[in-house]
Amino acid sequence: MAKPPPAPSPEFLRKVAEAEVAQFPAKGGRTRSADELLHELQVHQIELQMQNESLRQSQLALEESRDRYLSLYEFAPVGYVTVSCEGLIRQLNLTAATLLGQDRARLLNRRFAGLFIAEDRDRWHRLILTVLKRQDSSSGEFILQRGDQERFHVRLDCRAMDGGVVRASLTDVSAWKRAEEGLRIAAVAFESQEAMMVTDANSVILRVNQAFTRVTGFEADEVIGKTPAVLSSGRHDKSFYLRMWQALREQGFWQGEMWNRRKSGKIYAEWLCISVVCAPDGRISHYVGTFSEITQNKEAEAEIHRLAYYDPLTHLPNRRLLQDRIGQAMAGSSRSGHHGALLFLDLDNFKTINDTRGHEVGDQLLIETARRIQAGVREGDTVARLGGDEFVVILEDLSNEAQNAALQAGLVGEKIRDALAQAYFIGEQRHHCSASLGVTLFQNHLEPVEMLLRHADLAMYKAKEAGRNTLRFFDPAMQTAVEERSSLEADLRLALERRQLRLYYQPQVDADERLIGAEALLRWQHPDRGLVPPGDFIPLAEETGLILPIGLWVLETACANIEAWSASPILRDLRLAVNVSARQFQQPDFVAQVTGLLAQTGANPRRLKMELTESMVLKDVADTFGKMHALEALGIGFSLDDFGTGHSSLSYLTRLPLEQIKIDRSFVLNLPHSVNDGIVAQTIITMARGLGLDVIAEGVETEPQRAFLARHDCHAYQGYLFARPLPLAEFEAFAQHPREDA
Repeated sequence: MAKPPPAPSPEFLRKVAEAEVAQFPAKGGRTRSADELLHELQVHQIELQMQNESLRQSQLALEESRDRYLSLYEFAPVGYVTVSCEGLIRQLNLTAATLLGQDRARLLNRRFAGLFIAEDRDRWHRLILTVLKRQDSSSGEFILQRGDQERFHVRLDCRAMDGGVVRASLTDVSAWKRAEEGLRIAAVAFESQEAMMVTDANSVILRVNQAFTRVTGFEADEVIGKTPAVLSSGRHDKSFYLRMWQALREQGFWQGEMWNRRKSGKIYAEWLCISVVCAPDGRISHYVGTFSEITQNKEAEAEIHRLAYYDPLTHLPNRRLLQDRIGQAMAGSSRSGHHGALLFLDLDNFKTINDTRGHEVGDQLLIETARRIQAGVREGDTVARLGGDEFVVILEDLSNEAQNAALQAGLVGEKIRDALAQAYFIGEQRHHCSASLGVTLFQNHLEPVEMLLRHADLAMYKAKEAGRNTLRFFDPAMQTAVEERSSLEADLRLALERRQLRLYYQPQVDADERLIGAEALLRWQHPDRGLVPPGDFIPLAEETGLILPIGLWVLETACANIEAWSASPILRDLRLAVNVSARQFQQPDFVAQVTGLLAQTGANPRRLKMELTESMVLKDVADTFGKMHALEALGIGFSLDDFGTGHSSLSYLTRLPLEQIKIDRSFVLNLPHSVNDGIVAQTIITMARGLGLDVIAEGVETEPQRAFLARHDCHAYQGYLFARPLPLAEFEAFAQHPREDA
C-alpha cells in the first residue's frame, strides 16, 4: 500500500503564506494577512491528513480481507481443487496439496484423474462430465493415491463454475471408513457363537446378542433395562461377587466359572469373561461380558468325580474319599479340641442272604442299609461304603471330654443298630439283617488314617465275638462307660412305672427368714443304686426323650400337692416352683397339658411357679412369649433360673411376663470374698429392682453370704443355711416350725 505524503512543517507553511501575500496583496477588496493565510493552509492540511488516513484504513481493511480469504482458502479443513474441462488441475489450496502428498507446483496443470486408483478413474470422468453438462453439483467417494503411493479414501463434492471449470472439495474420510469397517467387524463379532451382553456402569443391560438368547432363553426385550441378577442361580455367595468386583476395579478384567439360571429355571454352567470399558476421562462407562456354556464339561467332570470317589451302588463316598474325609475330620478336631468318632459297621450274615436270595436282593438290601444309616446321623456327618457289606460313619464335633464323647457316639451307634435290625421288605419278601459296630474316638490324633480304621475294625470284630447285633468300643474303659449308661437308661425307663421317682422340696424364705414357698426337686430312689444324683440321670432323660413323661409327672405331682396344701392354714399360701425342661416346654401341646393338669387336680394356678432357664427362653423367642403369656393368663408365675450364666437380652427381659429372677449359686458360692461375684450379684439385684421383679438367691449356705445379699436388698433365699431339699413329709413338718428345724 502507497504511503501518504508527509505533512508540511509549520515553518514551511508560514513562508508559503508570506509569499502569497506578497504576490497577491488583495482579494475581494480586502488584504488578508499572513496569519489568515496560514490558518487556511493549516485547515487544508488537516483535511488532507484525514483523507489520507481514511484511504490508509480502507487499504488496510482490503488487505486484511484478502489475507483472511487466502487463509480460509489455503488452510481450509477440506482441500479445494479447480479442474478444467480437459481434466487439468488449474488451481488447488495448500490443504489439497497436503492431502495429495505433493508440492503444489508439481500438481498444477497435471491431470487430476492420474491421482485416482485405476478402478475409480472412469467414475471420476463420468462425474465431472455430468457436472459440466448439467451445470450443477454432484458428489462421490473415491480412493486416491498420495505422492508416496499410500491410498486414502476421499469424498469429492463437485460444483460447476464459470469459465468451464469444476471446483471440487476433498474431504479425507479414511478414519471414518476405518471406523465403519470396525463397526461392521464388531457387529459380526457381536453376533458370534459366544453369548454377549453389554451393560452400563450401573450394570443395567443395554444390549445382548442372539447367542445370549440361545443360551439363556431370554429375548433381548426381556432383559434390556434389567441387571444380570435376572440370571442368578443363587449358587454363589456374597464373597464370590465381592472378589469379582474387586478384580474388575483393580485389573479391568475378570474371568471364571459361574452358574446361572435359564428362563426355564434350569441351572447351567458357563465360562464368563467381563471387560471394563472406560470413557476418555477414565470413568467406567460400560461392562462387556462374553460367555459360553460349559454345562456338558461340568457334567462330565462331575461324572468322572463320582466314579472316582463314590460307590456306584449306594452313591456313598468310597474308600478313597473316606480317607480324605477322615483326614479333614482329624484336622478339625485338632483345631477345635472336640472329639470325633469312627464307626465301623458290618452286616451280620449278609453273605447268607446274598447267596440264597441272589445278588439283586443283596444289592437292594445294601441300598436300604445305606439309607437307614444316613437317616441316623447328622447332616454334617459322613457315611461311606468300603465295599461288600462294610460301612464307615465319621462323627464330628462331639464333646471335648472323652467319656461324654463316647456316650454321644454310643447313642448314634445304638440308633443305627436299632434301625438296621428292623425288617427289610424287598419285593414281596421280608428279610432280617442285623449289624455289628465298632467305635473308636479321635482327638488331636497323629496316627495315620489307616490306623484309625484298623482300630474301629478291631472293635467291630469284638462286637461279632460278643454275639453280633451289638456295639463295642476299641477302648475298654469307654466300653464300660457305654454299658453303664445303657443299663442306667434301661432302669430309668422303668422308674416311672415302678414309682421310684420322688419330689424333694427345698424351702424358700424371705428377708425375715419366713417360709414363702419351695422348689420341687426331682430325685430317683433306685432299689439297688440307692439315691441316684440328678446330674447322673436328668441329662440322660433329656437325651432319650424320657424327660417328657417324667416332666409331666413332676407337674402333676406338684399340682396335686398344691391342692392338698390348700386345706392347711400354714401351707395354703406357699408358692411351689417347678423346673421345666426346654424339651418339655417346646412341645406344641405344653399349654394344653398344664391346663388339663390344673383342671384335673383342682390346684390354684397362682400357687404354681415355673422356673425357666435363659437359654430355653431365648431359643425360640416367639414361641416362648406366646406360651408364657398363655400360662400367665391362667395365673401361673415365672422365675428366670440360672440368671447371668447365659446371654440374656435386657430387651427380652422387659417383654417377658416374669415375676422373679434367681441368682445362680455360682455367684453366691464365693460371697462375700469375691469382688467380681459381688458386683454381679449387686448388678442383678439392682436390675431386677429397676424392672419391678423379685430376686431370690440360691445356694446360700453361710451367714456371711446371707448378710451380704441382705445388705444389697435381696428379697428371698434358698440353700443349706435354711434347709436341705426335704421329702414331702419332712417339708410339711419343717413348715410347722421352720426356725427350729433350720
